[in-house]
Amino acid sequence: MPTITNLLLTATLAAAGLGSALPPRIGTTVFPEGNAAEPSQGRASLKQVRNPSYRFNGALSVYKTYLKYGAPVPDYLIKAVAKMGVSHPESRRGTGSAAATPIDEYDIAYVTPVTIGTPPQTLNLDFDTGSSDLWVFSSSMPTSQIRGQEIYSPNKSSTSKLLSGHSWSITYGDGSASRGNVYTDNFTVGGLTASQQAVECAQQVSTSFTRETQIDGLVGLGFGALNTVSPKAQATYFDNIKAGLDKPLFTSDLKFKAAGTYDFGYIDEKKYTGNITYSAVNPNPGYWTWTSTGYAVGSGAFTSTPINNIADTGTTLLYLPNTIISAYYRQIAGSSNSRSYGGYVFPCSADIPSFTFGVGTARITIPGKYINYGEVTEGSTTCFGGIQSSSGVGINIFGDVALKAAYVVFDGADSPRIGWAAKTLV
Repeated sequence: MPTITNLLLTATLAAAGLGSALPPRIGTTVFPEGNAAEPSQGRASLKQVRNPSYRFNGALSVYKTYLKYGAPVPDYLIKAVAKMGVSHPESRRGTGSAAATPIDEYDIAYVTPVTIGTPPQTLNLDFDTGSSDLWVFSSSMPTSQIRGQEIYSPNKSSTSKLLSGHSWSITYGDGSASRGNVYTDNFTVGGLTASQQAVECAQQVSTSFTRETQIDGLVGLGFGALNTVSPKAQATYFDNIKAGLDKPLFTSDLKFKAAGTYDFGYIDEKKYTGNITYSAVNPNPGYWTWTSTGYAVGSGAFTSTPINNIADTGTTLLYLPNTIISAYYRQIAGSSNSRSYGGYVFPCSADIPSFTFGVGTARITIPGKYINYGEVTEGSTTCFGGIQSSSGVGINIFGDVALKAAYVVFDGADSPRIGWAAKTLV
């Protein structure tokens, strides 16, 4: 992957018809010690860009979710991934503006160009509300693990400082791990800079990250308790900048087959309809954990039942309890839970019902076409479902399938909460 300079980034966005999304880079905010200053620009909007080579693989997506949440991967899923022709599958898986591109052709995850250090070094990182580590490919890694990724070189930055005695390690469900040491440095996203941000520099990454040549690391937007730096956990990027934001929150406006945005520091009233309904968040053990009030399948009656779950931008699908999964797929003729394909599938010609979930007394509806994730293999008449069982993962997850159907507010105030609002869908 060629080095991306700010000049090339601007040119790329202009070529993609997104040049107007880049506002003038003025009043860049720097928060001393990561959080103390009053900003001159306390907001940022991060624009996404589609990857034209995108190709979804349902079994691999489910596999990655098991790994990310440390769940044992069942043999049938390993075999399903192998059947799809994917070798060595393992993965864990913002008004300045920056582009974001899906990380690989197998999954819907997004990366965003950020800059680190002085002079700035540009890397493409994945924004993930389901984790809390900010880690990057670095010059400390063996060259055999770097296959086109951009790397951060602390020795080339005049503002980097080794956090002596500190290290980090993330172990995934298959036993693989990413680990390394820790530096502090300037870290900028969309014009918002946190100085002395903890940047976890990889000295080793799992095979899956080596394979994903368009991802250079990850920005965790979960709560600080999930941070793995030892002996002292480090503050996330969001925690370090939120005191200087206009409001201590960020929002997601993800789209179906189109570019979406993350906004930091403000709520854009043009991006949603009606009202935002909030639900309390339990920040322990570090996820954006909240409780949906129930569900409905298609035009059926709403069933009131608590669904404890986490909202995770780093997970593609929607994972729900078996009772809800069964109720949903009973409405799709020819659907089945396929061990061969690694999850629930159905005939591509089937009529796919919508799925509605409750937020307090409000209702968010996911259109049926959002739940059809396409052919299990090229040319197949069988398609993979965007709603899957959470029983093996061990946690209900509202991933991108749900997030794309709403405007979502991640409010990091003293009493954190998550807000959901309807929006115009395509």
